[in-house]
Amino acid sequence: MWIGNSMLFNWLDRNLEKAASQPRLSQGKIFMVHSGAFYDVEKKLLEPGEMPATLHWFKWQNFTTWATGVSLMVVVYYLNGAAFLVDPSVRALTPTVAIAISVGALVVAWLAYDLAWRTLGARAPQVAAALSVALLCGAAWGFAQLFSGRAAYIEIGVIIGTVMTGNVWMVIVPSQRELVDATTAGREQDPTLSIRAKQRSVHNNYLTFPLLFIMLSNHFPSAYGHKLNWLILCVVMFGGAGVRHFMNARYLGAGVELPRARWLLPAAVSGVLGLGGLLALTRVETPRAEVGGPVGFARAQEIIVKRCASCHASAPTDDVFKVAPANVMFDTAAQIQAMAPRILERAVKTSTMPFVNKTQMSDHERAELGAWIAAGARLE
Repeated sequence: MWIGNSMLFNWLDRNLEKAASQPRLSQGKIFMVHSGAFYDVEKKLLEPGEMPATLHWFKWQNFTTWATGVSLMVVVYYLNGAAFLVDPSVRALTPTVAIAISVGALVVAWLAYDLAWRTLGARAPQVAAALSVALLCGAAWGFAQLFSGRAAYIEIGVIIGTVMTGNVWMVIVPSQRELVDATTAGREQDPTLSIRAKQRSVHNNYLTFPLLFIMLSNHFPSAYGHKLNWLILCVVMFGGAGVRHFMNARYLGAGVELPRARWLLPAAVSGVLGLGGLLALTRVETPRAEVGGPVGFARAQEIIVKRCASCHASAPTDDVFKVAPANVMFDTAAQIQAMAPRILERAVKTSTMPFVNKTQMSDHERAELGAWIAAGARLE
């Protein structure tokens, strides 16, 4: 609902029709048809004292989205000894330190972003935008050096969501409250408040597509598990924001749109660049350990029992996973052989299994599994 509202109100703003006959405080009108009737919508400031009896606010969708997201962050990434947050093969952080960095980063990110736009937003917005993008990509790189790959992605997503929420509650809603208070008190409304609130609303609009990808990113181990995971994330975020930009630039106001080729083609190019970057970068091979000779099933099974079966078994012994994740079990030779393609993808190519390398599978063991599978994954 929150993202839908963002898209709807930005669409409304870009399609308002202005006419000389409209009152001085009117910023435009738009007619829409829906639910079997017409809507006549006008955006305007109000005359002093012209406050309506009923006023609808759009803020709780944001709050519930952010609050539930942070709650999930706590449950999934902070509890159980921060098992999903810390990857010893990336950085051997204690749970307390990792959680402190994660929470502190949310506060610092909002303060840095807000300071940049309060000091530079009005007189040098291009500089503020470049600084914001640089800080976001820098954060993506930094978290990839500290946390597990999937946690690094989610941390960036929570930072984006926190910035968007800060925009709503620290800038947009206070600006709206001041407009309401001024109107109620019979004072002229300060148009700069509307301008500032609109600027932050546009920021939120551009961040929606990158945020949606991050929300789904744990389904893409080839992205978050890659050595260049931070770069992949930045490319996808640029692509998503680019698509959003050309969807916005499509509208010239007053119901006039750019010719389809002038906005749809650049939007498609942005999407292709983002998706193409995702596909291309995830296929960049990283150096792997060498295996001296053929690897038989007995050795492959030994590795899997030692490194994987504590979770992936009918009776797991792991302290976190009491049921085999995704119902994948390696109790029998047939089960191991059937899962060979998945073992190749998760344990060999992306190195996202074992989970945060909890059982310390070595690069040489991964290479041995890869050699066994490459030779046909035979049970001999």
